[in-house]
Amino acid sequence: MIQYGVGPIGAGIVRLMLQKPEIQIVGAIDSDPQKAGKDLGRIVGAERDLGVIIAGEARDVLRAGAHVVVHTTSSYLTQVTDQLVACLQAGSHVVSTCEELAYPFRKHGELSQKLDRAAREHRVALLGTGVNPGFAMDKLVLTLSTACQEVRRVKVRRVVDASRRRLPLQKKVGAGMSVEEFQAQVQAGVIKHHGLPESAGMIADSLGLRVDTIEETIEPVVAQETVRSEFLEVAPGRVKGVRQVARGLGGGQENVRLELEMYLGAPEPVDTIELSGVPDLKLAIPGGIHGDLATAAIAVNCIPALLEAKPGLLTSRDIPMRFLPGVAQLQSVGA
Repeated sequence: MIQYGVGPIGAGIVRLMLQKPEIQIVGAIDSDPQKAGKDLGRIVGAERDLGVIIAGEARDVLRAGAHVVVHTTSSYLTQVTDQLVACLQAGSHVVSTCEELAYPFRKHGELSQKLDRAAREHRVALLGTGVNPGFAMDKLVLTLSTACQEVRRVKVRRVVDASRRRLPLQKKVGAGMSVEEFQAQVQAGVIKHHGLPESAGMIADSLGLRVDTIEETIEPVVAQETVRSEFLEVAPGRVKGVRQVARGLGGGQENVRLELEMYLGAPEPVDTIELSGVPDLKLAIPGGIHGDLATAAIAVNCIPALLEAKPGLLTSRDIPMRFLPGVAQLQSVGA
């Protein structure tokens, strides 16, 4: 196994992989000069040396020919295409948390074809996944729809208390900014959760719902009173997070609606799925799915299915997902 990208998500994935006896980490890559040349265990907080030195360049590490590369470097597919192709050309299966790779066919048709060809040529699989996109607002929807005879419309709402999350995410949702600063950063493409249009496209294409266009809105959630996190204090009148909506429109109506609210102090975090059809179904997860923990879990738990998958570019709808037991579970079973 090679870990490509050792930021907060990559580090969490490494710590989880260390609990899985089937997984052996043989290499790590990160362009940050503060990490390159250092032992992976120390950088990810494992508090011990792993004997795996982080490389600043990918070429020599990939040449080792690992079975799987776990890729966690960027949200933008155009920025990581060359990285992914290099991994595929090395003969490695790849699971990536790049949000735009979760369902790239509508937005990046040509790049999707390029990656699919590269994966097929080298007889490996490439999978884009994570918690959102990749599970909470798409894969879980498709799983629930299995109990329906007919699905006419889909609504998903995800509410996240950003005060419980890492500082980079709190900054990503604009916490602490003025409304004017927030709006300027939205226009610059800085304030945005990547993946809602990808999830909407996956749902529509999988369930046969007509979606000709996907519209997206991004608005600030403004603090009415002082709110705090471990890292920030937000005064009244300033932004404490974001409300983002993706609407899948077709045939003159809204057939898919995805609502994401991520802000400091959200009082009732929840993940809710509503299917209008035969029968109508509603699923709610009080407290919601923890983003960072679930992203690491999904990336690692997908590895066995990825190794057995057909070559090519895949999405989370294409593979079975299940829990991969760790050392503690296996010891419990064997006791």
